[in-house]
Amino acid sequence: MSEQTLVPCTFERHADAILDIFNDAILNSTALYDYAPRTSQNMVKWFEAKQAGGFPVIGIEGEAGTLLGFGSYGTFRAWPAYKYTVEHSVYVHRDHRGKGLGRVLMQALIEAARQNDLHAMIGGIDATNSGSIALHERLGFKHVGTLPQVGFKFGRWLDLAFYQLLLDTPAQPVDG
Repeated sequence: MSEQTLVPCTFERHADAILDIFNDAILNSTALYDYAPRTSQNMVKWFEAKQAGGFPVIGIEGEAGTLLGFGSYGTFRAWPAYKYTVEHSVYVHRDHRGKGLGRVLMQALIEAARQNDLHAMIGGIDATNSGSIALHERLGFKHVGTLPQVGFKFGRWLDLAFYQLLLDTPAQPVDG
């Protein structure tokens, strides 16, 4: 197996590769409930939002520096009382799925969430995505609900399942 390295993703180095991974997921799966491929301008705004929120974008590169997958988290809901909760996502390039990269990225995101004193991580997963559901369950996430038929893509209704991991952080949460 080739050597892989976790790296913080940057716009300059990784935006094009992330865009390719996003667009493959949009066009060929229900991992993203988007219809149209994203553009380079979308990536500018996406990275700006991650930076403004202090949210990590963690990648995993192969030996040649090729981005094999990435993960990030961001705002769960935009009200102040949700400040200790984030919604995460992980995407692996189609040629590198099934090799444990999603698990490595998820573990890195969980560690980043702990370091950032977060308390809850939420994954919104298409209910038919058995691979992602199994990964989340192996990492201790619990199914906390399913919203039936909230999406429509590829000519069918899609159910969205929510999985949650509660962390032991922060030590002293505060209001406000």
